[in-house]
Formats: sequence, structure tokens, C-alpha cells
Amino acid sequence: MRCAVCNHKDTKVVDSRMASDGMSVRRRRECEKCGFRFSTLEEIELLDLTVVKRDGRRENYSREKLVRGLEKALEKRPYTDTAFQRLVHKIERDIQKKRRGQLTTGELGDIVMKHLQSFDKVAYIRFASVYRSFEDVKTFEQELKKLLSSRRRSARTRKSK
Repeated sequence: MRCAVCNHKDTKVVDSRMASDGMSVRRRRECEKCGFRFSTLEEIELLDLTVVKRDGRRENYSREKLVRGLEKALEKRPYTDTAFQRLVHKIERDIQKKRRGQLTTGELGDIVMKHLQSFDKVAYIRFASVYRSFEDVKTFEQELKKLLSSRRRSARTRKSK
């Protein structure tokens, strides 16, 4: 890792800690030339994953596209950067659990919706309306009813415990 100040090619790791999300490692580094200290974050990267589009085209998985889609769904919604990163990691962990080299956009969308539903209900509805191509208000109402009924079921389950 190059030094962020003097661009020297050798830095040493002074300290390593698991990040609070448990999905990344935070490393404290020091430049061997100028002594500048800085932190880096090491995360798992999904490699060799192909996403099959609805029209049959194939694309490499892109974390940036996932992040942009989530940010659009969560626009003007309250959330922290830490919570957002945790959401992205949970989605990517579920993708990895599939243990396949390719996923359809449908499978990927279902994973995202599953996590958005518990993260932010408004963002879930926004994402679902685009992902499922809601054609009219009736389709939108049906999705809201499903969301409300699942919410009631989970509330009853919590009360019975």
C-alpha cells in the first residue's frame, strides 16, 4: 500500500481490527519513509459473478450499481452510513451464499427487496415499484397490502413470545 502523503511504496501495518459490521477489516498503517499514519478498510469483493439481464444480456456484477440503486430507493430517507454499509454487506453475503457464478436480475432483485423490507419500508416500496414495473395504482396497493399483512404477522409473533 502506498503512502497517502509521500507516495512511498512501503507501509507497514501497525494495527488490524475487525470493523463493527464484522464484514471488513480496518488496518492502521504507517509509512516507512515519512512516518505518516493512515487507515485502510479491507472488504470482501464479489468476483466472477455474472448478472443475467431480462433480455438475456450478461454483465459482470457491479457493487457500484447496487449502491446506486439502493441510494435511489433511500433518497431523502433517514439512515446512517454504517447502517447503509451493513445493508450492502448483508445483500452481498446472501449473493455469496448462492454459490453460483451467475444470478438473474430477478434473483438479485429479490435479495435486495428482502433486505430493504426490513431496512426501510418506504425504500422497499420505491424499489419494488421500479423492479416489479408497477403498471397502475392497483399493483401498488397490492404490494402495500402484502407489506402491511407481513408487518401484522411479525407483530403478533413478537407479542406471543
